[in-house]
Amino acid sequence: MKKLVFAALVASSLVAMAELKLGVVDTMTLVRNHSAFEPNKKLLQDTDKDYQKRLDAMQDELAEIEKELKEVAEKYNNPMISQSEKTKLQESGKSIQAKGLALQQKMLAERRRTQQDLTELEARLMKAQVEDIRERVAAYAKKNGYDMIFDSATAIYRKDAYDVTDGVLKEMGVDPKKAKRDGDDESK
Repeated sequence: MKKLVFAALVASSLVAMAELKLGVVDTMTLVRNHSAFEPNKKLLQDTDKDYQKRLDAMQDELAEIEKELKEVAEKYNNPMISQSEKTKLQESGKSIQAKGLALQQKMLAERRRTQQDLTELEARLMKAQVEDIRERVAAYAKKNGYDMIFDSATAIYRKDAYDVTDGVLKEMGVDPKKAKRDGDDESK
């Protein structure tokens, strides 16, 4: 009796699974072809360039400080200057060194902050893009009667017939034949 009940449960489970309509999508292809991908990429690059300009300006300022310190050192090493002048130059050199160290610390903090800002911006942009893609995949699934759609990266094996990436791309307004796919060179 137990074997009969178990067999009936297994059979009903198999029938239920056979009735499921499953699909997979290549999420990275959807991300690369999303309408926000290129503008987001450009925003990140432009933001990075702006941050780099600020860091370059600080680096130029540091170079000026180093030049000033070198000039003070050259004057200090002149055998023709008096001891009182040497003392003044020594104090000036200490002041310039302190200014340089403070600027180096400021630059280090700025580098950390800008990297963190870029990382946070990228995460916010990606989150919005992925959320939109999830909504589009869900809408595609409902429209076409799918019970589940998985990311193809999680499937160890699947038949090509289960791949609905092209259908979702069409829903996104992207021609699947022109879509950027895995392995495509994005620099072209």
